[in-house]
Amino acid sequence: MHAEATARDAQPLPTRRAELLTRLGEARTWDIAVVGGGATGLGVALDAAARGFSVVLLESHDFAKGTSSRATKLVHGGVRYLAQGDIGLVREALHERATLLRNAPHLAQPLAFVMPSYKFWETPFYGVGLKMYDALAGRAGLGATEFLSRNEVLGCLPAARAEGLKGGVKYWDGQFDDARLALARTAAREGALLVNYCGVTGLVHEGGKVAGLQCKDAETGREFTLRARCVVNAAGVWVDALRAQDGEATGRPVKPMVAPSQGVHVVVDRHFLDSDHALMVPKTADGRVLFGVPWLGKVILGTTDTPRSDLPREPRPFREELDFILRESAHYLAKAPGVGDLRSIWVGLRPLVKPVGDAGEQTKGLSREHTVLVSRGSLVTVTGGKWTTYRAIAEDVLEKCFEAGLLARAAAGVTANLLLVGAGPAGGARANVAISAAPGAHLYGSEAALLDGLPGARRQLGGGLTEAMVRFAARNEYARTAEDVLARRSRLLFLDARLAGALAAEVGALLREENGVDPQVEAFAQLARSYLELPA
Repeated sequence: MHAEATARDAQPLPTRRAELLTRLGEARTWDIAVVGGGATGLGVALDAAARGFSVVLLESHDFAKGTSSRATKLVHGGVRYLAQGDIGLVREALHERATLLRNAPHLAQPLAFVMPSYKFWETPFYGVGLKMYDALAGRAGLGATEFLSRNEVLGCLPAARAEGLKGGVKYWDGQFDDARLALARTAAREGALLVNYCGVTGLVHEGGKVAGLQCKDAETGREFTLRARCVVNAAGVWVDALRAQDGEATGRPVKPMVAPSQGVHVVVDRHFLDSDHALMVPKTADGRVLFGVPWLGKVILGTTDTPRSDLPREPRPFREELDFILRESAHYLAKAPGVGDLRSIWVGLRPLVKPVGDAGEQTKGLSREHTVLVSRGSLVTVTGGKWTTYRAIAEDVLEKCFEAGLLARAAAGVTANLLLVGAGPAGGARANVAISAAPGAHLYGSEAALLDGLPGARRQLGGGLTEAMVRFAARNEYARTAEDVLARRSRLLFLDARLAGALAAEVGALLREENGVDPQVEAFAQLARSYLELPA
């Protein structure tokens, strides 16, 4: 299977918009229609297509537009769950961590973390817990936990605050590029039809059961009605909107199941950490976790965990969140960044799941991290979870579809050993190269030669982005707008919002040449400015 997948990667996928819409308009009944193109929805589409089901996935905006492009970029087993005693969840996440690093070595690599100790008890206390973490990982471990002296900590983290430093602990987890993980293209390679900028406008019910859905293409205004044996609602923090439609149609109102929480990240220049090791603070002044993570030539600092009741597509930080990150960073870094040092500020909404007790709904809490339920109207809803376990979540969703009789039980899932697009000889060669290096062709893995053959392969636009990368995004990666390229196909918006804004016009011109549609340059320029705005 690996050799076959790698061979197929060598050719561009048919992502031209007209072809996608033509397929969408075909009169047929799909096995599964997935609503939502984030990590969970894409994972479900990939799993189902790899098993041989016919799959269509619809995303109202761009793939990974929401929470799934705003992670802390960590592939982790969940160290903090050890303290809560959730050994099963940690073991599952560690297994999935190893699977992801194996299946996408061009985008996910091991990363060493250093936990500095400023109190004598911290090193043995946290070190013992991390030794347990190693034991749970077993053969899937990435490296042994080490107890560090004061000088060894400073050798790993030269920019750490030396005053009061007692020692520390070094352990291993993983890091990845979330939006570039390319699950959409891998699902397409396996036969799924995926369409971004095509929002679901309603569900189709027959005999009180969901029998399909209605959708509308944002570019052409064309409307479609699709029939499907199973509809999976994987809209992240927005799943309750579709659940409400289902409830209204079947006369069974539902209660919201998502309690959104936002996490804020700020990005600063590399010299503030000056290391290929990450900083991890397990317990800040208010009990939260703080990370300082080297990523694509910059450093990510975060994150927060703040409840909010609204669901904006572009959430912005509260002032107290920004103050928290900068204040806590100052306790651990010799030179603390200030507001003038921020290159980008971005926020993701986490879909935290509330207990659902709606009469008539079968609810299965598959873990503390995600929940799958099937309504009386047969709408399958999945929410919660994290990138690391997307594959296991998808398997749980398919199992629930089988149990509910919506799909005939198929062979066991095959994604545990399925290389993602770009993984292969060229991708594997970079498996031990830190992802904190400057962005470049290595992120394309086995497709680097395809990229190199496009016009503008040597023409740098800025920030590591080339003309060929923009053309590749349009031809092979579903990119339609300047934001698609500058936020998700490359990560410049998240790394340097000012530079991303400055490149918008040139990127837009290339996209217009490739796609023939409005690349929404001014809208992106405004968005880039907002990623530099300080909250009141």
